[in-house]
Amino acid sequence: MTKDTAPAGSNQGGLPYALGAYAIWGFVPLFFKLVSSVPPVEVLAQRIVWSLPLCFVIMLFRRQIGEYLTALRDWRVLRLLLASSILIALNWLVYIHAVFTDHVLAASLGYYLNPLVNVMLGMIFLGERLSRLQALAVVIAGIGVAILLAGALDTLWISLTLAFSFGTYGLIRKVVPVGSLPGLAIETTLLLPLSLAAAGYYIWVGDGRGFGSGAEISWLLAAAGVVTAIPLLLFATAARRMSYAALGFVQYLAPSIAFLLSLFVFDEPLKSAQLICFLLIWASIAVFSFDMWRKMRAERMMPAA
Repeated sequence: MTKDTAPAGSNQGGLPYALGAYAIWGFVPLFFKLVSSVPPVEVLAQRIVWSLPLCFVIMLFRRQIGEYLTALRDWRVLRLLLASSILIALNWLVYIHAVFTDHVLAASLGYYLNPLVNVMLGMIFLGERLSRLQALAVVIAGIGVAILLAGALDTLWISLTLAFSFGTYGLIRKVVPVGSLPGLAIETTLLLPLSLAAAGYYIWVGDGRGFGSGAEISWLLAAAGVVTAIPLLLFATAARRMSYAALGFVQYLAPSIAFLLSLFVFDEPLKSAQLICFLLIWASIAVFSFDMWRKMRAERMMPAA
């Protein structure tokens, strides 16, 4: 076992970093509410533009510039990262739209569904096999989504787009031989030309809402780069210091925080269909988590080779 590989169920100091990453992602709707007067496309463009310099600073500190340059020269890697960059841009845009239009509940549901989508994608594209409990969890979640088709169809597209775009993004990043931070830097590099064009267009239009219209809003849009890069760096650190299975349990922190924010801070109405769906999703997560805990416990009890 290498020094960067943690045994299942082991923290090895990674838990604080994981909690930090998912807490930031959970509270990020509060940040986006501060810039809700800005068109979502401009917020996305500014987020990408300002993420790249911070990524380079962190890569310099972590001595990962060489990995970034090597990946840039690999056409196969670039093609895969182009696809992942489009998916993550779509994910970010839909999430920003959801926050701006007071649909944080729908966004929260999307990220609750994400681990179950990962399981299904792994089964379809990676040949992974579902345990009986995992299959049961997916069926329960599917019933919840079916209920939304009947009672909350207007926001279902948000939840499913977020879940499947991020799930497919994760699937691509799983098979691309490049680290988390250099990969993000390449994705933002690929998205930079369109982002600069979009940012320049909105500055040229000058409708008094976006970057350049005032010091406060300009600083907030620039800070979007920090909001993007810092939790990803924390996540990458956590992933190296604890098992990925254990990290999976912590990921429910972010949608849980968003769920509470939507109800108690943003005062979003909770439809009956949404409530039933959330209850079923939580039940599926309980089944899924129990199965993961059981496997982690079995691995801990296995004698060392």
